[in-house]
Amino acid sequence: MPLLSASEPTVQTSDFCADVAKVAGERRRPPSIATSWQRQVDTRCLFRRAVLGRLAKLETGQFTVVDRSGAFEFGQVGNQGLAATINVYDRRFYRDVVLGGGIGAAESYIRGDWDSPDLTAAMRVLAQNDSVLSEVDSGWARLVRPFRAASNWFRRNTRAGSKRNISAHYDLSNDFFALMLDPTMTYSSGVFASSDATLEEASIEKYDRICRKLQLSPQDQVLEIGTGWGGFAEHAVKNYGCHITTTTISDEQHDYAKRRFQDAGITQRVTLLKDDYRDLRGQYDKLVSIEMIEAVGERFLPGYFSQCSALLKPHGMMCLQAITIPDHRFDAYRKSVDFIQRYIFPGGFLPSMGAMASCIGRGTDFRFLQVEDFGPHYADTLSHWRKNFWRELQAVKLLGFDERFIRTWNYYLCYCEAGFRERQIGVSQLLLSKPGCRREPVLSDVRSSHWVS
Repeated sequence: MPLLSASEPTVQTSDFCADVAKVAGERRRPPSIATSWQRQVDTRCLFRRAVLGRLAKLETGQFTVVDRSGAFEFGQVGNQGLAATINVYDRRFYRDVVLGGGIGAAESYIRGDWDSPDLTAAMRVLAQNDSVLSEVDSGWARLVRPFRAASNWFRRNTRAGSKRNISAHYDLSNDFFALMLDPTMTYSSGVFASSDATLEEASIEKYDRICRKLQLSPQDQVLEIGTGWGGFAEHAVKNYGCHITTTTISDEQHDYAKRRFQDAGITQRVTLLKDDYRDLRGQYDKLVSIEMIEAVGERFLPGYFSQCSALLKPHGMMCLQAITIPDHRFDAYRKSVDFIQRYIFPGGFLPSMGAMASCIGRGTDFRFLQVEDFGPHYADTLSHWRKNFWRELQAVKLLGFDERFIRTWNYYLCYCEAGFRERQIGVSQLLLSKPGCRREPVLSDVRSSHWVS
């Protein structure tokens, strides 16, 4: 049975608006002596009751809210599930959740109104109770959706918009990313071949799996859409001898990759561009794109796959690594704006497997050779990044990043880790081929036992 302190009545309403409407109706009666301060307290209590009422519907896991009134426990006792606690320091938190939904909760966290000893666990418990999350994002929170959608429209990924959006995230500071990432400077999911693999080993394994799937050889002309900091290009050239043309529209990444290729002595086999994928020309034997598709945008997905197909020779192959959203959640996702889109990746958009398959089937001559999902590996990757981030916190501050930035990034890393652990999002490698390709796909050898977390 859900637990709630006997002194705190459970609010059982169809949505948050019901309680607010009730109070509004009471205020239309002839008022007694009441100050604006008293009315403010009444409203805050209403918001609090509404939030706690939602939490009382938790069916999985245990969730404790601690505020100045005491500790309130929700969920199933002794169900061996996850347990999490949040500490509320300012009751604005309740108001922000009612009026802003999930983004409101994030904004309240960034301000320091609440915290948790294990933020990832708190998010996982909520993710396991999807109906509760849906109610949190309903009611009054629904009223702000058109405004957020309008704001997001101005961040669409036209050529100029893509440049701005990429710069807003990836041009933060190469020094900052170097503190958080492993020595390969890989900002995408690793593949942990064993439970004791390091983050650097997982990054290298991911790169090598892509090379093996594409069966790279010294004769191959390879195109990479999304250079990052140059990790894949360096690995492929050094270990497989191919020639790579790689492009990024991030100024910081371009400058870093240029120096990296020079230091590695591989400039004879790497062509580094700073071009939008839509402006690329030529034809290649193999094409690689690692977690770049999230910056394409829904409107431009058909054109992205069509361009990739056109850039490959008749016998060509493509390996795409993509963060995905489940098909059953895709329609609701595409109509909303989430924390990541608003505060981390402007213009970001996660495709579903169905959406990509539709674009590929209708607009290209690609055929699927292999699809491999390894979402739990991304959760492990994010956990490593977060540990690095906190270990290097003083160095992060010395770079000029303030408390608001630190809390925003901690929320981002925990939010994503929870999403991958609870399968709210996934990551996949798609191996595609043109009609003239006759190569047999390389089958997976990732230990399936490591996928369970």
